[in-house]
Amino acid sequence: MEPQAKDRRTIEGIVQDAITQARDFVESEITPDRIKAQRYMDGECDIGYEDGRSKVVATKVRDTVKAIKPSLMRVFMSTAKPVEFVPRGPEDVAMCESATEYMHYVFSKNDGYRVINDAFHDARVKKMGVVKAYWETRYHTEIFTYTDLTEEEMMVIVEDDDVEVLEQITETKIDLDPMGMEIEIPKYSIKISRQMPTGQLRIDSVPTEEFFIDSQARTLDDAYVVAHCTEVRVGDLVEMGYAYEDVFDLDSLYGAETSSQAEDIERRGYSQDDYEDAEGDPSMRLVALTEAYMRMDVDGTGVPVLHRFICGGSNFKLLDFEPCDMLPFAIFEVQPEPHSIYGRSVAEQIWDDQDAATAILRGILDNVALTNNPRLGIVDGAVNVDDVLNNEIGAIVRMRAPGSVQDLAVPFVAGQTLTALTYMDQLVEGKTGVTRASMGLDPDAMQSTTKAAVTATVQAAAGQVEVMVRNLSDGMARLFKILLDLHVRNVDEELMMRIDGDFKPVDPRNWDTDLDVTINVGLGTGREEEKMVMLNQALQQQIMVYQTYGPQNGLVSLTNIRNTMADLLDAAGIRNDDRYFQPMNPQIEQQMMMAQQQAQQQQAMMAQQQTDPATMMMQAENMKAQTRAQVDMMKAQMDNQRKVQEMLMDDDLQRDKMAQDLLVDAATVAGKYGTAVDVAAIKAEQERQRQILK
Repeated sequence: MEPQAKDRRTIEGIVQDAITQARDFVESEITPDRIKAQRYMDGECDIGYEDGRSKVVATKVRDTVKAIKPSLMRVFMSTAKPVEFVPRGPEDVAMCESATEYMHYVFSKNDGYRVINDAFHDARVKKMGVVKAYWETRYHTEIFTYTDLTEEEMMVIVEDDDVEVLEQITETKIDLDPMGMEIEIPKYSIKISRQMPTGQLRIDSVPTEEFFIDSQARTLDDAYVVAHCTEVRVGDLVEMGYAYEDVFDLDSLYGAETSSQAEDIERRGYSQDDYEDAEGDPSMRLVALTEAYMRMDVDGTGVPVLHRFICGGSNFKLLDFEPCDMLPFAIFEVQPEPHSIYGRSVAEQIWDDQDAATAILRGILDNVALTNNPRLGIVDGAVNVDDVLNNEIGAIVRMRAPGSVQDLAVPFVAGQTLTALTYMDQLVEGKTGVTRASMGLDPDAMQSTTKAAVTATVQAAAGQVEVMVRNLSDGMARLFKILLDLHVRNVDEELMMRIDGDFKPVDPRNWDTDLDVTINVGLGTGREEEKMVMLNQALQQQIMVYQTYGPQNGLVSLTNIRNTMADLLDAAGIRNDDRYFQPMNPQIEQQMMMAQQQAQQQQAMMAQQQTDPATMMMQAENMKAQTRAQVDMMKAQMDNQRKVQEMLMDDDLQRDKMAQDLLVDAATVAGKYGTAVDVAAIKAEQERQRQILK
């Protein structure tokens, strides 16, 4: 039988059957264990108790899970780049550095710490943590009102596919044509709604009860169906682009009592209220939305292609489907099981130990209580019962005869039972690797012990935690590959980002989505102290090579040295290395080398000029010429000053002679003609002119 293209009804039936089978498998085989693990995490157990006896629970599951968390988060968060993209050739180095920096920036921007914290918690308690990364496109509705429009203007506005006319009013107005005649022109007023698309990257931790996968899956990539079932508002579906009439009558995910609903209640600690129609607003009603990924031969080519199917309601009504390139999920497991998609959690490894430790602890407490406050035996009718029941210190017990009240002594055996409780603690420590010694909380094991022995004890006990870290890091690698793929496919513009302390343009559109990924956490990476020792040794070697062979040594550059110093600060927990070292990259280093070469060339030219005889003779002649010119200038200035002084002296002599001649002439005139001459006025005039000359 040749393959044929499938119609929508056939596709819907296949998808509904696949999701239903996957949900039934998870709810029957996986969900009961997760509910039990959550109960034990909350301090419950399956063993009963008698009225009046101890109800205490030895919270081994919760204590162990909480003790592992700091080690996991410290390993991942103490490293600035737990995941790096690896270049395949020299031409990929710059691209990988930019991609690594930008993906970690995107991860932090989307509250990455909270996401991995939730995923790691689910992995330790509920077998698997699930993180979903996707590009969300929503349509934001805006209302616009236009008035006094011509018919052409109105048609331009309403012809847009994203525009819906809400109101329209037509009015007739009188206007003058070019000939001056009155004519009637229609004017329009409209009110429209415009759908404005917006896109953004989203990273969400998926609750375990919302994630379904088929029973035959070994990995995510070979699964028959992978589905994410959640609840959204009707208005959210409309905002995502679905017609209101297609989604308003969908029912919620938990219409009937299911194991997934029980797990949701157990996780929250309370049940959710069902607000019918959200107080009269149907757009706020919760409905089920399922996003399923399956390989299906939709077009009848004989080759199944990965598709994304969107279904609504508890019966999985098919709303839309489209081909896709990859699954948007990354799973995190602390102890994967070979050839199975579901591993084992820390909680299920030790919940039997919690039952046993609880039974022992309750027995110890009951024994202590009965030893301190034993039961009493009385002679019926010979003792006042109210006096016996009164436990007040020094209270009187009235009896008719001595010996009517006797203690029913209970031997104290709790001290012998404590060793059994210690044994249970050792069993839990052996299974999980979380010991008091590894956390530095056992003074008996740490005192009178060398530093090397203490370090070896802590490292040996942390081995299992390191294995958990390495298993979880596989999920981090997959998540970052998804983030890279989403940005390459959806970002349509160049971005500015701070890399190595400098703002540089990055263009995700040119990145390769098949870049290799390496993990910088887990086994083989060492402790922070060991890293700092190795980095210090590497820095010393780099400085020695650079000083010995110079910048052109071909092995170490200033960029390498700067990166080593930045890694040293990073290992010490100091992230803002730009505060202590200036940014450095090959471009800046090349500019520095060119500037240094130019300075050396100038110094060489100056030295050559100082040692060349011809140049020295020329410089000497130039100096002589400059000196001769300066002497001639000074001599000319002195001659000018002398000439001016001589002119002033000659002028003074002439004026003195004129004054003498004036007196003689005045006396002659007075004696000959009897007329007096105003000599003072003449002298004043002569003096004024002399002051001006001076």
